[in-house]
Amino acid sequence: MSNALSHRQQLFYNHLAQTSDFPLALEIERAEGIYLYGQNDQRYIDMISGIAVSNVGHRHPRVLEAIHYQLDKYMHLMVYGEYIETPQVKLAEALVGTLKPHPCEGGAFSSPPYMGGERGGSLDNVYFTNSGTEAVEGAMKLAKRFTGRSEIISCFNAYHGSTQGALSLAGAEFFKRSFRPLLPDIRHIRHGVLEDLDKITTRTAAVIIEVISGEAGVRVPVPEYHRALRKRCDETGTLLIYDEIQTGFGRTGTFWAFEQYHVVPDVLLCAKGMGGGMPIGAFIASKEVMSVFKNNPILGHITTFGGHPVSCAASLATLETVQENLYGTPRNGGAEEMSVMEKGDLIKQLLVHPKIKEIRGRGLMLAVEFESFEALKPIIDRAIQNTPDGVITDWFLFCDHSMRLAPPLVISEEQIREACRIILEAMD
Repeated sequence: MSNALSHRQQLFYNHLAQTSDFPLALEIERAEGIYLYGQNDQRYIDMISGIAVSNVGHRHPRVLEAIHYQLDKYMHLMVYGEYIETPQVKLAEALVGTLKPHPCEGGAFSSPPYMGGERGGSLDNVYFTNSGTEAVEGAMKLAKRFTGRSEIISCFNAYHGSTQGALSLAGAEFFKRSFRPLLPDIRHIRHGVLEDLDKITTRTAAVIIEVISGEAGVRVPVPEYHRALRKRCDETGTLLIYDEIQTGFGRTGTFWAFEQYHVVPDVLLCAKGMGGGMPIGAFIASKEVMSVFKNNPILGHITTFGGHPVSCAASLATLETVQENLYGTPRNGGAEEMSVMEKGDLIKQLLVHPKIKEIRGRGLMLAVEFESFEALKPIIDRAIQNTPDGVITDWFLFCDHSMRLAPPLVISEEQIREACRIILEAMD
């Protein structure tokens, strides 16, 4: 293979801002389902979904249809919240619908009683953004404005975004040291550690926390943790913000990961998998809480492109597709398609190897732990370079000795078996 750079590779390195000295630099010609296609029809199985974005796969027909339909209607019209735009209101209604009692397999909403917050009522008001980071920023402002407090608590080894406010929440000093000074009055607790909940006090405006800790390497807390967290927030008048940017839209086997803990937050964040590949995010709260943005000052939070109608149309199609496929669907002759939970269990059953120390996670949000980054990196590289099908995996920002596995939720049993076979071969 020639070491000469292609013209597009030269443009990539010359004109696109680089964020590391070793980007993957894969040239992708097209994508469909769980596959990415490079030059000469080299095919890659996408086992990370663009970091938990392509939950319904790449270019899902239903998402494409919704996008094309909306393109024939209109695109951007006005800054968020001024015009009544059908894609926005339909998506908001559907999102709120996922947060009401409904029959489903497991989850907060099918097995009352569940714990909701004592401040602000139900999750029935949606503010659309362009990304998860923007949803975090909006939620931080919302918590400060609603409570009149300034302290915000997040977790060590948490990641909530890279803008200055979101970066202030990051729980790893190496990641933010070079950008200080950042926001003051940020405190950190250990994810899943009950004793740390005493650090939440009447000074605390909000606790922002991932239901399952993602970039720390998919750490799943014990069931009683989130109930204790909810109780402590109620005792101190603190808003509980769940960051479901990575876990939402079916990634962990239920539509929202918090359903598995029978606890409901005061503010909910989503993005990534909600757009079917289009950029969109949201923070969701009660109408009472969200209403503080209307005065002192007026237009307390504004965005130009948040809730873009094409992204909202794609998101609604994605939401409906996830709901229909989450728990398994009938297929040939009445047999049942595997649920997301069952697909995750199958990966755990197949990936058995002396080099694997542990597999953590729920549904299709998994971390495969190895001895070290030095042991893991060659495996990742060999899996990508495999022919005729490469397998794309990754590691975690704050856990570089664990392999990230987060394939599209629509991946089939046969495709799971093939991907796991290639990964096991790469270990040898």
